This record gives sequence, structure tokens and C-alpha cells, in this order.
Amino acid sequence: MTQTTPPGPARTGDGPHSLKRVMGPGLLLLFIIGDILGTGVYALMGQVAGEVGGAAWLPFVVAFAVALITACSYLELATKYPEAAGAALYVDKAFGRHALTFLVAFAVMCSGITSASAAARAFAANLVEGFGLDGGNLLVLLIAAGFMLLVMAVNLRGVGESVKANVVLTLIELSGLLLVIVLSMFFILGGQADFSRVVAFETAADKNVFLAISTATSLAFFAMVGFEDSVNMAEETKDPVRTFPRMMFAGLGITGLIYVLVSICAVAVVPVGQLAGSETPLVTVVRTATPDFPIAGLMPFISMFAVANSALINMMMASRLLYGMGRRGVLPPVLASVHPVRRTPQAAILFTTVLAVGLIVFVSLDPQSPVVALLGGTTSLLLLAVFAAVNVAVLVLRRDRVEVAHFTAGRVLPVLGTVTCLYLVLPWSSGRPAGQYEIAGVLLVLGVALWLVTRLFTSPRT
Repeated sequence: MTQTTPPGPARTGDGPHSLKRVMGPGLLLLFIIGDILGTGVYALMGQVAGEVGGAAWLPFVVAFAVALITACSYLELATKYPEAAGAALYVDKAFGRHALTFLVAFAVMCSGITSASAAARAFAANLVEGFGLDGGNLLVLLIAAGFMLLVMAVNLRGVGESVKANVVLTLIELSGLLLVIVLSMFFILGGQADFSRVVAFETAADKNVFLAISTATSLAFFAMVGFEDSVNMAEETKDPVRTFPRMMFAGLGITGLIYVLVSICAVAVVPVGQLAGSETPLVTVVRTATPDFPIAGLMPFISMFAVANSALINMMMASRLLYGMGRRGVLPPVLASVHPVRRTPQAAILFTTVLAVGLIVFVSLDPQSPVVALLGGTTSLLLLAVFAAVNVAVLVLRRDRVEVAHFTAGRVLPVLGTVTCLYLVLPWSSGRPAGQYEIAGVLLVLGVALWLVTRLFTSPRT
């Protein structure tokens, strides 16, 4: 994992028509941390504990390891091709297959929709908890759907995001997790915690320990995704060859450490059964640790803010990807329609919002359905499949020699990344529920149908 290619001529992104390089190490680190933090840890801690019992920290460690291996592949490609692009570009460069490139791009788009849908449900659950409302599953469903409409309105209006705004959002999201750790430590130091739960495996009757860990890791991986989005900032980063690897590893390491500490505190403070049955697990932890402490009442609202930010970012990403595919004639050109005043991709925003609301309603029809876990698991399923393709692309693109210095992941890590990602994708090894494959399958079939219709009636544009 060294820079093996000697420095050469100016790289992509240094010309007069390139993006301005404005991100130094500090801002890039905060961007990576902010992109990873969000819905996963705030909403799925209880579900992870429900799979493995008190050893909820272990799936997060495994998920961190898988993410770290795949991050090395992303680093090689991001420093080799420092452009504002991602997995679809790498797969297209490696294989040159239009259909495969489309599937990767559409899978990434779908992962944004499922992630935002999970965030919307988590937002609604935290709002109900924060205001002490009592309306059952129907109220949570209506709030989640209404929240997605609000996100759509903001998206249609146009959101001018900046790195400075991301710094503020990241610090607020991070404050919620640090609040969990600090308040739990007071509870633990007071001798009221049960640390015996932290090393206790409790698995379902139909699963052995190994399969239970795989299932929990498939969920926990949802909390680690986001690091791959940072490759889109390569063209705007100062000295990406030096900066990107250090900040990527630091960002993953910091978030991984925080997740492990939060998971240990959570199971030490709250019994696993109570944790697994809560849609707002970290709120439960804080309220158990400090029932009479006024600041505990802020936790639902911090959680709301964290997951709301995740939903908006993911819906913006999904709508822009759909818009791009419509503009290039890969999907129906109507999806490239732009609002005449706001200049936002209105058709793509409406389409992705309809899909998100439809997902929330469909998954929420069963009051007993673990909605966030199902949608979050689908997100990790789609992205792990994409990550497997990226790991293979690294090896294929080794034949493409570039005269610039770049990070290299070596030969072993991309192979290991491919194997581990596929292991967490396949149903017989990952232990995923069938519902995740059904949701992913329906979304991809819809995408393929739109693609085929487009190819029959239009010609792709370059």
C-alpha cells in the first residue's frame, strides 16, 4: 500500500476547466466522518444487538475491517483517476460494458433511496419519542412520509451545500454519539452497569454464532457506508495522493472507534431485549443512564437532526444520479427535466421521492416489521455488491498505466475485498432476510425496464 508510480505530468483536475482544489486535510477528514455518521448507528444499534446479544461491538469491528479493505481499492482508483466520479466510472473504465455500468450506477442510486427511506422512518420514530406522542405505527408512517415530502420540497428549491456547512452538521451528529458515551460512563462508573452482557453471545435458535455475526455485520455495515462518497471530492482536494489515504484511514478509524464505544456502552447500560425492541435505541440508552438529567431530553432531537441530514444528502445524490442518466439518454430523457426557475432536476426529484414514499409505506404495512433494519440492510446489500465490482475493477485497471503517482492497494486486499463483500451479499452466507433481496430486486428490475424502454426508443448520448 505505497505510492509506486513516480510523479509525472499534471493530472486530471489541474487544468483551467477543472474544479477548484479547496479541501485540505482537516476539511476532508470532517467530510469523511460526517458522511459516515448518521442513520446506521443512531437507528440500528438495537437490531444489531438483537442478532448477537451483548457482543454488539463485534459486528461493527468486522464491518469496519470490510470497509477498510474496500476503502483501499477506492483510494487507488481515486488517486489514479482524481475526477468527480465514483464506482460507475471505475467499472466503465475497467469493463467498458454499458449494461454493467448502468447497473452499478442505478444500484448506487437505489442505495440512496433506501438509505433515505430508513432515515425518514428513524426521523419519525425519534420525533414521536421526543414529543411523547402516542399514535402507533400509523402515526410514525405518516410522519415519515410527510418528512420525505419536506425533503422533496427542500431538494426542489435547491440546496447550496458547502464544506463549512458540512463541518457544522458533522459536529452536531458527532455530539450525539459523544453524549451517549459520556453519560453512559457516568452510569458505568456509578456501578450500575452490567459489563457481563458485553461479552455474552445470544443468537436466535435457527442461527449459529458465525451466521449470527454475519447477519449482524450485514446490518452494521450500513453504519460504515458513506466513505465511498468522498472519492467524488478527489478533484477538489489539495494534493489528493498524499491527503486522501491519510484522511480516509483516519476518518474510518475515528468512526469505527466511536461505534465500538457506543455499542459497548449501550449493551452495558440497557438490557439487550429492551435495546433490540426500541426504534430509538440510543435515546433509550441516554434516558436509562441519566433519567433525571435534563440534557437527556435533547437526544431524540439530535438523532432527528442526524438522520434528517442523511436523508437529504442521499436524496440529493439519488436525484442527481437519475438526472445524469436521463441526460445521457440511458434512462428516459424526461428524467432530465429541470425546473425553469430553480434549475433543480424536478422530474428526477419527484421520481425518487415517489419511490422512497412507496418503500416506506410498503415496508411499514406490517406493524411488526423492523422497517429501518430492512431498508438499512437493503442499502448495505446494494452497496456491498457495488463494492465487490470496484474491488475487481482495481485489479483489471492495473493494466492501465498512468504517469502520475497514486496509492496502490496491492494484490491481496482487492481480492480479499471482493470475497468479503460477496460473502455479505449472498443469502446463504450473510443470513439476510428475504425482504432485503425482494426490495433490491424490485428496484433493479424497475431500472432495467426503464433502461430497455429507453434503448428501444432513443439512442444513448455521450
